[in-house]
Parts: sequence; structure tokens; C-alpha cells
Amino acid sequence: MTKGRKKRKKQVSLSQAMIAILLVVGIFYCYNRLDQKAGATTKSYPTVGTADIGDPRRTVTNNSLPNQEKEYTGMILSFNRSLHIPNWVAWELTADEVKGTNKRVDNFRPDPRIDGCATLEDYRNSGYTRGHMAPSADMKWSVKAMDEACYLSNIVPQLSKLNSGVWSTIESKCREWALRDSAIYIVCGPVIDGNPLDYIGRSGVYVPSSFFKAVISPYADPPLGIGFIVKHKGHKGGMQTAPVCIDEIEKVTGHDFFSSLPDSLENFLEAQNNFLHWNFDNNDR
Repeated sequence: MTKGRKKRKKQVSLSQAMIAILLVVGIFYCYNRLDQKAGATTKSYPTVGTADIGDPRRTVTNNSLPNQEKEYTGMILSFNRSLHIPNWVAWELTADEVKGTNKRVDNFRPDPRIDGCATLEDYRNSGYTRGHMAPSADMKWSVKAMDEACYLSNIVPQLSKLNSGVWSTIESKCREWALRDSAIYIVCGPVIDGNPLDYIGRSGVYVPSSFFKAVISPYADPPLGIGFIVKHKGHKGGMQTAPVCIDEIEKVTGHDFFSSLPDSLENFLEAQNNFLHWNFDNNDR
């Protein structure tokens, strides 16, 4: 009996020792994870802070392209009179603007302020839809802004499957991001590379083979940037297959985006290409 008791006591002691070791290891692991998390939250990165960020919509246009730059109620654009489409269109989108309640209008018409603007006849029976660059749904905060978004200076020929497909999905996602982060800045347009899919209408409106969109959220913590290049014909896999860094879009287009930002912040944002990071909640970053 005595030997059995001693053996059981020895087994209990070993079990207690193992539990103690596991507790120590667990505590060490938890503290180590907390240290890592603390380190992540104190990681240094440029922020807006009190810095003067100017007007991030302002874009330096590729100097080889014709450029008429005009400002409207809800957007700024650069128009290419030779190709009859915008080089780029830029706007700020805030959470309050996303919540706007004005109904969509489709008052498409030539822009009286623009030389070389396309006409409605150019699009008629062309096989292409009138694709907004700055979408109507981003302008529902203002009747005037939405009306001006229907100027053909804000329009590029798009195949219906793109206009209502991945392009529309990216637009919707941008509105989600604006609601979450309070404000974002967007620049989008055609990739003008001398290899169009087509020219349409009597004016010879350029139909691009791809489109770009550059998006920044400078007030997020940390600040976020991302770009998209979408193939006009046959883009597969949805928007998650289209992300690129903004630096890459600048190389492809020759434009300089978000140049009013402090250099450290601009460089930080334009080097990013993390689509998953954009889809985290603020508390998960």
C-alpha cells in the first residue's frame, strides 16, 4: 500500500509540474504577443497630423498629352481635346457625401466649357456605354454636382460588361471605404497608351484598352493607398485581381498623383498595394 501511494503521489507531482510549465509558457507567449502588438501600434509611419496637405485632387498631367483642366462642383478633370476623353478625373468623397439623397439624373450632354468634347451622336449605336469616371452615385450630395457629372467631359466609352461589372464594384467599394474612413480621394481615367480598342463616332472618340483608379485614405490610421488597373476587354477574377500600387499607375500613365501631399506621406501611400488591408475595420489594422 505504501509503495502505491508513493507512486500516485509521484505521478501527481509530475502532473502539477507539467501544468506549471505549461502555465509559464502560456504566460510568456501572451506577454510576447502583447509586446508585439504594442510594437505594431507604435510603428512609425507618416500621418496627416497638422500638415498642410493642400488639395490632393490636383494631378500633374503627363506633359505629352493635350490638357484642359477644369474645376466643377464635385470634381476636377483634365480633358484631352485630341482624343475627346478626359486624361483623368479627381474628386474627394466624404462619408457625408455618400449619404446624399438626391436621385440620379442622366442628363448626358457635351460640356460647353471644353474644346473637342464628344457628342451624343458619337456614342449612339457605337456598341459602348457612356462610362462615368466620377460616378453619379458619388455626387448625390448635390444636384449641381450630379448634373455636371453627366457632362461628356467626364465620360469615356466603356463596354457594358465592364461598366456594370468590375468597374461598378470598385466604385461601390470606394463608397464603403469613404463611410468607414470619413474621407478618401480618388483619381481615375483611361490608360492612354496608343493602343485603343477602337475609335467611335464622327469625332473619333478614343476607346482605351484599360482604365486606372488611384485611391488614398490619408486620415486613416495608418494612412492607406491603393491603385487598380482594369482591362477593358476580358478582365477576369473581379476587383481583387486588379490592385497595383499607385507608383505603377504613374509609370503607365505618366501622370503624377497626389503631389500636394508632403513627400513622406505621398511616397508611403503610393508604394502600397494591400487590398486585404483596405478591407479591415479600423480596429483590426
